[in-house]
Amino acid sequence: MTKVTTEKTTFLVLAALSSFHAFNDLMQSLIMAIYPNIHDTLSLNMLQIGLITLVYQIASSMFQPIVGWYADRHPQPYALPFGMFLTLCGLCRLAVAASYAEVLFSVILIGIGSAIFHPESSRLAYYASGGRFGLAQSLFQVGGNFGSSIGPLVAAIFITTYGQGMLGAFTAVPIFAICLMLPVSRWYKKRLYSIEERRRNTAKTPLKSPYPTRTIVISLCVLLILIFSKYVYWASLSTFYQFYLKDKFHITIKHAQYCQFIFAFSVAAGTMIGGPIGDRFGRKYVIWASILGVAPFTLLLPHVQTLRATCILTVFIGLILSSAFSAILVYAQELVPGKIGMIAGLFFGFAFGIAGISSAFLGGVADKYGIDTVYHICSYLPLLGIVTFLLPNMRKKRTELM
Repeated sequence: MTKVTTEKTTFLVLAALSSFHAFNDLMQSLIMAIYPNIHDTLSLNMLQIGLITLVYQIASSMFQPIVGWYADRHPQPYALPFGMFLTLCGLCRLAVAASYAEVLFSVILIGIGSAIFHPESSRLAYYASGGRFGLAQSLFQVGGNFGSSIGPLVAAIFITTYGQGMLGAFTAVPIFAICLMLPVSRWYKKRLYSIEERRRNTAKTPLKSPYPTRTIVISLCVLLILIFSKYVYWASLSTFYQFYLKDKFHITIKHAQYCQFIFAFSVAAGTMIGGPIGDRFGRKYVIWASILGVAPFTLLLPHVQTLRATCILTVFIGLILSSAFSAILVYAQELVPGKIGMIAGLFFGFAFGIAGISSAFLGGVADKYGIDTVYHICSYLPLLGIVTFLLPNMRKKRTELM
């Protein structure tokens, strides 16, 4: 593998990307945060709620690999603010949506905005990493998870109290985010020429993986299985957790949204842990501990009978399970060097698509068998982490693409 050096980790750019990711995912989390409102106002069942997540995630997942593949060949520095502009349009439409069809159209716009944002921003985080790829991805991801964690809190304080129309007040957030990203896009554009020039001068042969094609294919399949395990379980909590708490413990939606915030905040904290540990000790160990290590907690969750115990378990689940994605993504990018955007698009797209499909499926299960059944079924998913043993032990390589 060709080694190309960089100067240092550009923390200012990473901080801006993390903040932008927080704003982006805050806007997306508001979709799920208003589910209790539109569940009542539009008289929706659980299957229809799950289908909203499906439509949003499919709109996002279909475009992400394409955007990533194109970005590897033709980087688009201004794709980030443009993606947020589409999210802004979708949010404005969602604030006034008076029918199920209007809700679906709104989330499609938000999903396409997400599809444009994630691959290019992940690529930029890789370039700004200075070789500390796990740390860079964790900083980038923690912003998104922090933004997602605020969504339920925002819903509990504002939307549950004042209604769906309060979404219009949050249009200031994407407008501010666009202004924040324009200087970063200009920074990226100025450096694109030097990045490509340096690559041509130093890489006499194309970047190649140190592993044979068969090993790469098997490893990518294993990583996608792990993403499947993680994001189906994540969908059960992100989409239906509020309803589960309300049904099992007879609490109000506002209190359930506070519990959702606690879970989402633990996800943000766990994301920050995975990347640096992977840089230091190896990403395979982080993947092992994150996916398989969460199984005892998920298996126990459906059987606890108090709200406090349920919240404590979901905090541990959030902390442990969320540490995997950064490690999985960087592992895949190191496995297939030179395809940063395509790999990011593939894994983000697959994750979002699986989350959407499973939300619709689990919504149907909840309607037919009860929401408690959803968590009994999903509790076994982390056991799929056993397939991690098929991954090669990749030695730490300070390899950069700029």
